[in-house]
Amino acid sequence: MQPPPSDQQTPRPLPDLSDMRHDDWVERWLPRSWGPYARLCRLDRPVGTWLTLLPCLAALVQAAEGWPTLWRLFIFSLGALLMRGIGCTLNDIFDRDLDHQVERTRFRPLTSGQITLRNALYFLFGQFAVCALLLFAINEYSRWMAVALVPIVIIYPLCKRFTYWPQIVLGIGFNWGMLMAWSDTQNHIPLAAVAMWVGAVLWQVGYDSIYAYVDVRDDLKVGVKSTAMRFAEHGKLWISGFYVATFALWLYGGLALGHHAGYFVVLALIGAHFVWQMMVFDLARPDRNFMLFRSNMTAGVMLIVATLLGTLL
Repeated sequence: MQPPPSDQQTPRPLPDLSDMRHDDWVERWLPRSWGPYARLCRLDRPVGTWLTLLPCLAALVQAAEGWPTLWRLFIFSLGALLMRGIGCTLNDIFDRDLDHQVERTRFRPLTSGQITLRNALYFLFGQFAVCALLLFAINEYSRWMAVALVPIVIIYPLCKRFTYWPQIVLGIGFNWGMLMAWSDTQNHIPLAAVAMWVGAVLWQVGYDSIYAYVDVRDDLKVGVKSTAMRFAEHGKLWISGFYVATFALWLYGGLALGHHAGYFVVLALIGAHFVWQMMVFDLARPDRNFMLFRSNMTAGVMLIVATLLGTLL
């Protein structure tokens, strides 16, 4: 335990952990009545959308054995944006009576009264309707895969009330597009593709656990659960284990799919990135954990580069 600061020391100011920023592009560019809806589906914070889309794009490259079609890139990108927005809207609807007690979420539109529950539900149904139109752009196998995703997206926000492992359900839903990339491109899902998907699920359990440590004190107060609460002071060990499993599964996936050497070179860089995260990770520094969470976009980009090098060279 560190000693208290002396009179000559200046304590580190507490970081503002709110995930709402009132001076961003939503405030500057959108009509005032649109802003709360943009924030409800997290258009103001696209990190989650990128973390949904990037592994899906990597799977599209693998399934196409090179460059996917522009049409498929467009459909899957729009699908990732919409499904992430639906998940966030559902999350805020279910958590509207809890979010005001959590520092990071206290200014979200529903809990702060910027949007009524009825209007949030109308917005949710509108997002589902647009998603339904995308079903006409994919094959029958993928349509059934998309339908199977809906209950996963709906149940995730409730998981934190009865299990310490909501991140597993989140990872399954977030990365479902990787399986659909194969079903739509190849009309089948090989074992190697499933391994890549499981690796992405475990990767998300790891990085979202880092994110969960930001809220752990508030979560204890309001009575919801997370992997951060399950791991407690052993978080670095647990998250390292998930990252090692991710690396092993992605290594197997590349070997089974016959990827060229470039894939494995970049995969080694992804492994180094995971090691760096664990070296920097600090249970007591939520501001640093925010940064580490966002840094996983770099790992997602590297995964796309790896698949391109592995299939095109």
